[in-house]
Amino acid sequence: MSTFTAEILAPRNVQARLASYAAFPLRLIVGYGFLAHGFAKWLKGPEVFAEILRATGVPIPHFMAWLTISTEITAGIAFLIGAFVPLVSVPAIILLAVAIFTVHLPYGFTSIKLLSVSNGRAQFGPPGFECDLLYIGSIVALALMGPTPWSIDKYRSLDASQHEPLNN
Repeated sequence: MSTFTAEILAPRNVQARLASYAAFPLRLIVGYGFLAHGFAKWLKGPEVFAEILRATGVPIPHFMAWLTISTEITAGIAFLIGAFVPLVSVPAIILLAVAIFTVHLPYGFTSIKLLSVSNGRAQFGPPGFECDLLYIGSIVALALMGPTPWSIDKYRSLDASQHEPLNN
């Protein structure tokens, strides 16, 4: 094997080449999670979610229900395709922070609270804020990574670099 081939196949070079793809599975799970939550609220009816918000004391619950649903669906799609990730990260993190402080905080950190097992099926209590923090950490990582392969942001950055004016 030539020195050149050995250098390309060296573990550190393979790792460096593959590192830029690390965001892909992260984008998929975060994007799918946001979409799943947004579509669940939308399919049950924004009015149902607005009633939940009203019961927890959220002001202008109908508006906030629609804002939450549209943020989750828009951010979910953006994360999935890797488009405008730093921009959609801000409202997504705000949404998660609000969920932590208005819903999950009283239930502690742990998201899984086994209450009982009935007929071979586990029964769980209300979730804590663990998953919200995992989402926030993932979103921060995605925003800090910058454009990665298989993303619209990468395509946009390539297109923008082709149209930069020449410096004299």
